[in-house]
Amino acid sequence: MTDITTRPLQLADHAEWRRLWTAYLDFYNTVLPENIYELAWKRLFTAGEFEPKGLIAIVDGKAVGLTHYLYHRSGWSEANNCYLQDLFADPASRGKGVGAALIEAVRQEAAKIGVTNVYWMTHETNATARKLYDRVARRTGFIEYDLL
Repeated sequence: MTDITTRPLQLADHAEWRRLWTAYLDFYNTVLPENIYELAWKRLFTAGEFEPKGLIAIVDGKAVGLTHYLYHRSGWSEANNCYLQDLFADPASRGKGVGAALIEAVRQEAAKIGVTNVYWMTHETNATARKLYDRVARRTGFIEYDLL
């Protein structure tokens, strides 16, 4: 694979963002209504400290991956935390550094504003992603619960 470029999402990326995010949602057997797509896209371009941000990965002029991340306050530190909410690489691009490049790009963006705690979750059955995560990050041992 040639060089991977990561950059913030741009309004002109809408079609590719939608394609990649839909594939990500499909991977998790999730279907969202159209209004959520519209709201998510709008929020990615809304100014604000705690609004979500997005990055896209490009190889040979083609969008091959994306990530969404956001900052939030913590009762444990002065600096915010960064939650890497969504991470997706096209199946044809997996294992070629796209995910690692996007994680590193989020880490660098967070570091620009003094945030050092970048964290994320994945499903226990996502073996492909977990191989990457085990290589680039430490596993904390925490187990997620929710009230859905």
